[in-house]
Amino acid sequence: MIRSSLGAVACFAWLLALAGCEDAAKRPVQAHAPALAQVPAPATPDIGALPLRNLASQPVLSLQSPVPGGIDYLIEKVKEKFSSGEANYQAGHLEAARRDFDDAVDWMLESGYDPNSDPRLSELFHQVTDTIYTYELQAFRAGDGFSEAPAVPAAIDEVAEMTFPVDPKLRERAEVAAKSISHDLPLTVNDTVVSYLNFFQTPRGRAIVENGLRRSGRYQRMISRVLSEEGVPQDLIYLAQAESAFQPLALSRAGARGIWQFVQWRGNEYGLKRSWWVDERLDPEKATRAAAQHLRDLYGLFGDWYLAIAAYNCGPGNVQKGVERTGYADFWELYKRNVLPRETKNYVPIILALTLIAKDAAHYGIAVDPDPPVESDVIKPGRAIDLRLVAESIDVDVALLRALNPSLLRMATPEDPNFVLYLPNGTSEKFSAEIADIPADKWVSWRRHRVESGDTLTSIAKKYRVTPVAIADANELDRAEALTPGEKLIIPATRPPEEAKSRLVRYRVRKGDTIAGIADQFSVTSEQIRKWNGLKSAKVSRGMVLRIYTVGGAQETRTVHSSAKSKKPSTRTSGKTRQ
Repeated sequence: MIRSSLGAVACFAWLLALAGCEDAAKRPVQAHAPALAQVPAPATPDIGALPLRNLASQPVLSLQSPVPGGIDYLIEKVKEKFSSGEANYQAGHLEAARRDFDDAVDWMLESGYDPNSDPRLSELFHQVTDTIYTYELQAFRAGDGFSEAPAVPAAIDEVAEMTFPVDPKLRERAEVAAKSISHDLPLTVNDTVVSYLNFFQTPRGRAIVENGLRRSGRYQRMISRVLSEEGVPQDLIYLAQAESAFQPLALSRAGARGIWQFVQWRGNEYGLKRSWWVDERLDPEKATRAAAQHLRDLYGLFGDWYLAIAAYNCGPGNVQKGVERTGYADFWELYKRNVLPRETKNYVPIILALTLIAKDAAHYGIAVDPDPPVESDVIKPGRAIDLRLVAESIDVDVALLRALNPSLLRMATPEDPNFVLYLPNGTSEKFSAEIADIPADKWVSWRRHRVESGDTLTSIAKKYRVTPVAIADANELDRAEALTPGEKLIIPATRPPEEAKSRLVRYRVRKGDTIAGIADQFSVTSEQIRKWNGLKSAKVSRGMVLRIYTVGGAQETRTVHSSAKSKKPSTRTSGKTRQ
């Protein structure tokens, strides 16, 4: 998290709070605020378009004593700075607006007057801070800071449409190796499978394999348990390796997400919920159970695991049509007769090649140390809570919490009494003790601050945009008392503003885009996009400009052009027609 000199960072305590699960077989226990029951069991987001000012490097503004006019003069100067900030903000001069807003607050905090000592000052203080909150919320959401955790490209997109030469010697080696390994899915070794074995021997292919084998250690135990509980073959784990290399944040060009690459509507069908706060497709355990159930259903439909795997990729309808057209309920016959989508034709051979390598990596010259299994404590907060407050309470980096809870799209848990939050192993008791000091209804706005050398109530108050008096009162401190480095203070944030309006985005459609993929990128539904644009069907054409209203931020218009340089992964399809 961003610390020390970011003068306005606390303004985001609430708005980010408005902003998965790892391997755990432990049973979560409901906790009632403020007590929490324990069950034995990469990078900080960009703050956004409105730049933060380093207060430590700024000259201190202070009123000379005595100041003619006293409080009246102070109110005049605060209003002057605030009005200047509003004008700069409306003109789009965000850096200048930030300076003006900071100065307006500095005048009040460093004036020698307690804002709560005078009704006019108190009213002005809350008016200024609440309005600044609103502006920062708008600017923040207009940038990248309030968007979802950044996705990573799905592994399957890197190889699904490629073809590679066949090495006869490699085929002989693969056939020999296949006879010596145990498996609970059929293992076919043919030229198509060997062509992918050949690719996975190249530097690029080897990197994909090694990444997946390394990350598999985090989830293998959990996945094995779930597959066993659902009564499906253990070797289905290699679908996850092929799809995502076990990356919970994997996003395909077709808009599929998570370790098992569910598109949204298919995830809904198997109980994977999606909201502004949570996307359960990114929850490793919930997605694994949904995938196991879906694959079991597909096997029940076709009675053949290769056809079930093919249907997992392109949908049972496409496979059923291929069977009806040819009269063969056999994947390799459908492959030869070219009745499946190209990506699906390659999908099964890719998984078979990865299975052969994963089961006998040394035979193919690959040596990888798997990551250790994820260990965590499991709690139910019972209500919404800011992840930064959680991190500050147990002294861990917020990035670790996000990694343990990949299904959380924002920096807070949802207002759901049944939501399960995963904490680093052995930290839940500490969290329960720390959080008990903070009222449960303040979990999305209040913060904790560990005192560092040189900190004063005034410097901390400036950082979090509260008054020194408020911090002193919340912690039962004498206002003149020196702070001890290492102690933790409760930071009582001021009340949050109301939600900002939606933001209009104009999105130019690329070749291969689908409504589903575009909708997933902007966290809206396909039906909403059709309604906003008067579309009678789900088809969009290249060059079409779509109106999309995203949640949060000042209403504005901007045109989005997908490109290789875009921060967000492209959502165009690559033949993957997940049904």
